[in-house]
Amino acid sequence: MQKVTAVAHRGDPYRVRENTTDSLRSAFRQGADAVEFDVRLTRDDVPVLLHDDTLKRLWEHDRPLRSLSADEVRGLTDGGVPTLAEALAATEGRRVMVDLPGDPGLPAVRRIMDVVRDSGAADRAYYTADAPAMLAVRAADPAAEIALTWKSLAPPRPALLDAVRPRWLNYRFALVDRDLATYVHRSGYLLSVWTPDTRRSMRRLLDLGVDSITTNRVDVLHALRDGDSDSDVNGG
Repeated sequence: MQKVTAVAHRGDPYRVRENTTDSLRSAFRQGADAVEFDVRLTRDDVPVLLHDDTLKRLWEHDRPLRSLSADEVRGLTDGGVPTLAEALAATEGRRVMVDLPGDPGLPAVRRIMDVVRDSGAADRAYYTADAPAMLAVRAADPAAEIALTWKSLAPPRPALLDAVRPRWLNYRFALVDRDLATYVHRSGYLLSVWTPDTRRSMRRLLDLGVDSITTNRVDVLHALRDGDSDSDVNGG
């Protein structure tokens, strides 16, 4: 099978709490080529790793992130929510896929991208999210690498593709069939998918020729890609 890029979704969340530095490190130990993580801003505009807009699900504090300073977040989570700068340091030069949930807006996107640049990670970071956030990324940096998330079988409008200029089209894995894979590749893009977690789904996607798989089970993908058929932790 092809050497698909194995991207760890929020780190290694079945072993270690998602979007933490320990989870990112664990993902690389399990064979990830890159890690995906979510970035939002605190009240004082510090980029931190958190998918949700509150601390409730992961940290049992029903507090909106935007209402808290970075110091308050650190205190409420015992340092468990890393800053983007800390996460980039923890990945030690490896590829990172920076997800921008919600509609952060251009000022927030610029702030996040400034931290990536100041951390010396601009050449190993690429960005993913829906069209509004990716338009902001493109406005902030004409050279940024973008994986445009697309959630419909209807293709992105040519005007949007011209404006975003993505390298990747990033689809929910269940949408992807051979016709879609052919369309993406013939259109000159790489095909990224998220988030299959069974070996059966991963194998189907590999057979379709996808270029990148983002998964919560990066160890399973790594083993399947490299030929270890006895490593299906999901039984699928």
